[in-house]
Amino acid sequence: MIFVTVGAQIPFDRLVNGIDEWAGKAGRSDLFAQIAGGQQPKHFEWSDFLDPDQYRQRVQDADAIVAHAGMGSILTALEFGKPILVMARQGSLGETRNDHQVATAKRLESLGRVVVATNQSHLATQLDRIDELSGTDAIAPAASGGIVDAIRDYLGEIESRRR
Repeated sequence: MIFVTVGAQIPFDRLVNGIDEWAGKAGRSDLFAQIAGGQQPKHFEWSDFLDPDQYRQRVQDADAIVAHAGMGSILTALEFGKPILVMARQGSLGETRNDHQVATAKRLESLGRVVVATNQSHLATQLDRIDELSGTDAIAPAASGGIVDAIRDYLGEIESRRR
């Protein structure tokens, strides 16, 4: 099962629509999405909101996670050792206030533990590979390999630039 999450605050229709189109073409219905009130997918189950326990259960049950490039989603996937494919919200498209998610996605991809889709076409290509990532050791739990420390260092760098 693939768990799709856009975060709890604002919809991310570009991501949901891209996944829905892919699921329809690929004949995939083994997805569940938390969509934050946005576009409603036609090819798989969804909910606007999940409480924290429901969210963690969905992550635990998933073979792979697809998400916006939000730190909460990424850290939770890594905590559970789940492969995660992220597509960043873009400020230029009005999906967020700036391109902080683009920067986050690039940096975490460079650590080798997050797969990134740069647009809807690339998303479909990466989704075609999602089964390769599921059930492998491609992603180690966050406690191993220093990934959490690397992410904390990165977040510290961002914070120091704001000062």
